[in-house]
Amino acid sequence: MEKLLDPILRQPLSDALYVQLKGKIIDGELKPGDRLPSERVLSEESGVNRGAVREAIKRLQQAGLVVVKQGGKHEVLDYRQQGSLELLPSLLIDSKGMVDPKVVRDIMGMRSALAPEIAAEAARLGGPALADKLDPVLCVMSGSLHDLSALQVGAMHFWQTLAIASDNIAYQLAFNSMRRTYHKAWDKLTYVMAREFQDLDNLKAIAAAVGRSDPEAARVAARAHVELGRQALEAVFSAV
Repeated sequence: MEKLLDPILRQPLSDALYVQLKGKIIDGELKPGDRLPSERVLSEESGVNRGAVREAIKRLQQAGLVVVKQGGKHEVLDYRQQGSLELLPSLLIDSKGMVDPKVVRDIMGMRSALAPEIAAEAARLGGPALADKLDPVLCVMSGSLHDLSALQVGAMHFWQTLAIASDNIAYQLAFNSMRRTYHKAWDKLTYVMAREFQDLDNLKAIAAAVGRSDPEAARVAARAHVELGRQALEAVFSAV
């Protein structure tokens, strides 16, 4: 019988096994309703100890990918119905290293909805003290207009500062998930999203709105800012 897994080499054992099994589920090789092989079989095929197998399966459960059924068997779930945002990085780039355009569009749609609300809530709560934290970030970015990589780093810092200042744990966790997903395609996005990274006018407008505690102005500027990135990515996919 053909083996499900490849041997685990030179990696944290439970992490590597988790990644392999997660990939099999996301790629559809293991379908909803399928049963995972026993711990013994998984251990033998991958060459890892059963403790690492149990830890990997525990992580699959936490990610909403499998559930324990009667008799201790582990059944694969439909990640679209049971999965969490933790899966976004794995969905963005498939097992062949290709970016999934639909997932990109879905993420950008979520970003377009979330960013204005993060900015608005940060403006409502932050005031001048938060604006004082944003100004140095904008100052560094203003001096790096021709360095897209530096602008990219600065933009991430700017939005992370806003997400923390929003004091909304749901916004913060969603932002963290999108940030991890974004890092999977960091190099690919540097030039594609150049217009957004260079759009300091709207970032300055957000900071100014934060300084005067104006949520609506922050929301409007944030919406205009992230729309530049969405349009840029849409243009790339439309041209393919």
